[in-house]
Amino acid sequence: MGDIVDVIDRVHRQVGTRRVASGEAGTVLLRRTFEAGTDDVWGALTSPERVARWFFPVAGDLREGGSYRLEGNADGEILECVPPERLRVSWLSGPGTGFGEVEVRLAPEGAGRTVFELEHAAVVPEEFRSRYGPGAVGIGWDLALLGLGWHLAGGGLSPEDAAQWQLSSEAKAFVARSGEEWGRAFAASGADPETVTATTVAAVAAYIGE
Repeated sequence: MGDIVDVIDRVHRQVGTRRVASGEAGTVLLRRTFEAGTDDVWGALTSPERVARWFFPVAGDLREGGSYRLEGNADGEILECVPPERLRVSWLSGPGTGFGEVEVRLAPEGAGRTVFELEHAAVVPEEFRSRYGPGAVGIGWDLALLGLGWHLAGGGLSPEDAAQWQLSSEAKAFVARSGEEWGRAFAASGADPETVTATTVAAVAAYIGE
């Protein structure tokens, strides 16, 4: 459990909003440093074979202006691709979903280290936002960064092992700790304590199936 806590503590989290054409988008931002060179991290984000090893199988017209599809997760268009610095895509996670956009930014930090920053902005129904808060997407991205970190370190889990791990007490503890940290970030954005508590409980329960 110590390693899992360490992974969570390495991530800076921030919750905010920004105006887009279709309304007010909620944003979550994650930032952490990986012990890997920028080209290696970029390859892990853009090589279909590598993406499938830590995230989801990906298919599509994988170029700027093209489209992508993450199996069982999301799809969209590739809006911007500036190797090895920035990748921006639209993000649709289901029928009828509104504006969604994910941007990943990479910057070298000395030899063999990369600062990774991900921002996810989405316009979601108020009922969903008020029930689950930023943890609804934030916990998912924490899990993704956990997998990315394992992959960059030369490890990782097979899809079968990953499915089993998600049922483990370690995985549930990771999700709970992630939810708490997103609750802190939500509170820092100005949310009231009752809302923070209620949304944190709901988001964690949704991820662990309770």
